[in-house]
Amino acid sequence: MKKKLFSEIPSLRGPRVELRRLEDHDAPGLQALVNSPAVYRYLPTFLFEKQYADVHEVIRRLYGECLKDSIILGVFMENRFCGLCEFYGYRDPIHKISVGYRLLEDCWGMGIATESLEAMVRYLYDETDIEIITASTMVENQASANVLRKNGFTLVAAAVDEDWGYSRPTVADKWIR
Repeated sequence: MKKKLFSEIPSLRGPRVELRRLEDHDAPGLQALVNSPAVYRYLPTFLFEKQYADVHEVIRRLYGECLKDSIILGVFMENRFCGLCEFYGYRDPIHKISVGYRLLEDCWGMGIATESLEAMVRYLYDETDIEIITASTMVENQASANVLRKNGFTLVAAAVDEDWGYSRPTVADKWIR
């Protein structure tokens, strides 16, 4: 029998990456991520890690307060913090979840996002009762669109206005797998 998504905080592996719970010693890497304007250029303003000034506080609250709405895992390669991946927008009655990821700039273009998303999709379909996985990307973020395509996602709505916390609606593409 498959488990409910929020019944555990998973630890996932790919050939080169590990997705796991963040711990306090991961704070310097998280701080570098949060401080990078380039990383957050294509992301909503309301992400959990941006809600507190102190990243140690983010990590302390991550698996209590945040766990009601999402599961955020650190992305690591060879024990080096590379970024975050997230399961969010859980809809239990229809077994649906959305996924997202964000990586430090020096980890872009190395296949880390593709491999991380592959591990997330495998976990969702093989071990949980999730049947539908969705994602959203800003239209301009073609690198993320390519990661989704490589993982079998299909574009289902192009250039849709969404509320990402900016003063005007964000034009986003909607994906499903």
